[in-house]
Amino acid sequence: MRIAVLIEDKCQTKRCSYECINYCPMVRTGNETIVKTEDGVKISEELCEGCGICVDKCPFDAIKMVNLPEELNTDLVHQFGENSFRIYRLPLPEEGLVTGLLGANGIGKTTAIRILSGEITPNLGDYDEEASWERVIEKYSGTALGSYFSSLAHGEIETALKPQYVDKIPAHYSGKVEDLLSGIGDDYQRWVEALEIENTLDSKITKLSGGELQRVAIAATSTKDADVYFYDEPSSYLDIRQRLKVAEAIKEKSENSRVMVIEHDLAVLDFLADNVHLLYGSKGAYGVVSHPKGVRVAINSYLSGFIDEENIRFRDTEITFEKRAPKSEWHSTPLVEYDRLVKEWDSFRLETEKGDIPEGEVIGVVGPNATGKTTFVKMLADVIEPTEGDIKKNVTVSYKPQYIKPDYQGRVIDLYRTEINERLDEGFFRTNVLRPLDMDDLYEREVPNLSGGELQRVVLALCLGRKADLYLIDEPSAYLDAGRRMTAAKVIRRYMEKIKKGGMIVDHDVYFIDYVSDMIMNFSGIPGKKGKGEGPYDMRKGMNNFLKDVNITFRRDEQTHRPRVNKLNSRLDKKQKSEGEYYYID
Repeated sequence: MRIAVLIEDKCQTKRCSYECINYCPMVRTGNETIVKTEDGVKISEELCEGCGICVDKCPFDAIKMVNLPEELNTDLVHQFGENSFRIYRLPLPEEGLVTGLLGANGIGKTTAIRILSGEITPNLGDYDEEASWERVIEKYSGTALGSYFSSLAHGEIETALKPQYVDKIPAHYSGKVEDLLSGIGDDYQRWVEALEIENTLDSKITKLSGGELQRVAIAATSTKDADVYFYDEPSSYLDIRQRLKVAEAIKEKSENSRVMVIEHDLAVLDFLADNVHLLYGSKGAYGVVSHPKGVRVAINSYLSGFIDEENIRFRDTEITFEKRAPKSEWHSTPLVEYDRLVKEWDSFRLETEKGDIPEGEVIGVVGPNATGKTTFVKMLADVIEPTEGDIKKNVTVSYKPQYIKPDYQGRVIDLYRTEINERLDEGFFRTNVLRPLDMDDLYEREVPNLSGGELQRVVLALCLGRKADLYLIDEPSAYLDAGRRMTAAKVIRRYMEKIKKGGMIVDHDVYFIDYVSDMIMNFSGIPGKKGKGEGPYDMRKGMNNFLKDVNITFRRDEQTHRPRVNKLNSRLDKKQKSEGEYYYID
């Protein structure tokens, strides 16, 4: 079974010569295999012979031609239009369980939960016909999914969906938080307490930070009287402590309801989910939902890039964690030395201990939101000046800020030619940074049109492309899916090892920090009021301090050596806490 997909945001017929049509052998014989339309071009899957010439000739990589197993044709659930994205199979939320969805961005996770929540009526591939629940119920008759759709279509079950993009909520509601939550249900106060958002109740939605908005959205969804709850990326904008609080609240919700979660933080997913469906496919082209697996097996399969039961390899490289003992002594030359630093704002004070950043080491920076991590990095980058203390450095710095904006008006390749032109043809840089981050796929894209994850990759490569002695990178995992996160961590780690420069990485994804760091700097305090920076410490001490502060312990997975959160008050959790070993290397 061959499918032809045209990626609309890549197809730029005003800037091309219709190479797809001009070079198509079938068009040359007189067949209308590819024809011009008002919006671009249309490809006939029936007439196409699958030679792939149009794919190779398209200057903007807008065409995807994919051969799929014939048996998947009967599993087609929804197709958005001709030459458009399609999803095969669906997951099913189960009573009393948290069902996780794990996969790359752009392969149907959000589409799946929009269908299951009733927001989209699946058309079963007949995109020219009006979709109807009767046809869907008939197709899945006699299955658990058929019973679910029948109940959904006849209003016998209610669903609640926490959307992926919570930053769009203020455009639809601008009132106070308490008015929003109390208008949904009387049970909202327990979720306010569980998610620790008491101090936001009198605030207007438009004034909330990303983390506050995320927790309010989760509270609003959880307060609804529903039978099935869907949470799309609930950990975005949250620090690790807040992520675990949210995970505990969602797990509690599953005791009497069906819950489905899309999550890219693998540590949180491991802690939260009971079973997981993997999704694989091609971004913007198609997605396939795997059969459910236990959470440990599912995450290990995802890291390996291979699903045994379906004999499917969906990633070329395996993601593995090093079982490495942390260094305890540092003999590297300090790149940067700083005194005890103080930075005071009107309502916030940050104080950090005296320390240094060694050459050739990567320091992971961890701690709650709003305790000064970004402020500290900005002082090192000379974006802001400390109120007290001096920073001694005679090095060049490359800085990637926490919040990135697509200010550049033009293509990605033009941005790179302006900023890091000399690096584009370097074999070392292409092999270790540009190729792993799939920059070739983004070169012709307009910077303002990039998604959050695409922009993150562009800016990360730009930061690493600047020749510097110290690289300061703030929240590089934001907006990236789990696979992209680990690729980005691998890129940073290997790049720093090869160039033997210094790095400081601020992030909330524990897998990311564990993979990329040699040392740890800890931040603590009262969010928004005062912060305290300590370290950097060796990996064991720094991670022990951090995990003790959030009251969780980790063990290593025997197969992949990845960190796994121990269940609270389990035998191993109690044992490690009694020994003061919150972070296990062995």
